[in-house]
Amino acid sequence: MTASSRGAFAALGRIRSKNISLKNSVTLEVIWLIEPGKKAATPRLCRQCARVQIRAPSRAYSGAAAAATVSTSPTNPPLPSSIPPEPKTTTAPKGSSFHIKAGVILTRAPLLTRPLTAFEQAYFFYQKRLNERLTLPFITSVYFKPDTPALIDWNMKVKDRQGTVAKELGVYNGKASRAWDDELSVGDGLSSQDKAVELLLKDAVMRVSDDAEVIPEEDRAPPEKLAERVSEADLKRDQTRLDRAMDRTLYLVVKRSLKEGGERWEFPAAGIATDENLHEAAQRILDETAGVNMNTWMVGRAPVAAHVQKPLTKEDQTVVSKGQKTFFLKGRIMAGQADLSANKHEYKEFKWLTKEELAEVLEPGYYHSVRNMMADR
Repeated sequence: MTASSRGAFAALGRIRSKNISLKNSVTLEVIWLIEPGKKAATPRLCRQCARVQIRAPSRAYSGAAAAATVSTSPTNPPLPSSIPPEPKTTTAPKGSSFHIKAGVILTRAPLLTRPLTAFEQAYFFYQKRLNERLTLPFITSVYFKPDTPALIDWNMKVKDRQGTVAKELGVYNGKASRAWDDELSVGDGLSSQDKAVELLLKDAVMRVSDDAEVIPEEDRAPPEKLAERVSEADLKRDQTRLDRAMDRTLYLVVKRSLKEGGERWEFPAAGIATDENLHEAAQRILDETAGVNMNTWMVGRAPVAAHVQKPLTKEDQTVVSKGQKTFFLKGRIMAGQADLSANKHEYKEFKWLTKEELAEVLEPGYYHSVRNMMADR
């Protein structure tokens, strides 16, 4: 069929439409072009002349709304409402059964690192020897001028160590054929901290004078020894000094007399004024308790722990004695010392204690309330 004949059929034919219902209620309307004088048995259309159009059926929204209306007949009861009823409000009792207090957990940070275990000492010693094996050779001309007392002294000490550059590794040549044998035997004390300190102090002795002359061994000035990790306060067991347990965190506790008799150790704490924040009250309480002869720093404005003492009540829930809620803030001491001579809260003594020592002097319930904020060391 040529293009002209198709145009003639389109102009002379008549249009007949046929509706086909689909399952989804969408009507597919097919339009056929029919030749004049022939029955419309089969469509005689090319692909370009046929048109397929999908139309969505019109919907009566009024009918849908009517169908959605819920009947209130006895056979069809109304659905329950999705909006819950408003709860009944009850009047809260006037006043509070607790006194609000602010407290300070003042800490002294560790001054020394903790002692190394035997495994850690052996591991770090192995790492030093491994570094000695992998690094470049030591070039003396970079660090020493020729023919100087320092170079002569260095050469004498390296000769005593049989060519080992490092001072605390013993006799070990990282560039020799047996450099791979860099591990110590079991029980060898060369990796201990005391032995390392001994070798370093021995190397610190100057053997050559400023005139490039060798100093006799009896005339050599001994080096200054390192301070001991155990202080005088540790030996005397003085728990009021800050130079004790220098590898641990210390906490300030004070002793207070109770109204019902007896004494109790606790952290500095007192009531809060109505116009105070927690951190302001904590700083004021610390100054009133331990004096102002301390350089302290409040770490934050949020409490790190809380202790609740329940009120005493009768059988009818009448409050006989109010309870206490104490919120503790963390502080750091940088310098100075506590002084209770002019404190306003009737505290008698103070101590700087470790976490384990606090567990011995504090009441079990009191210690349980604050133990989670304490450092392990």
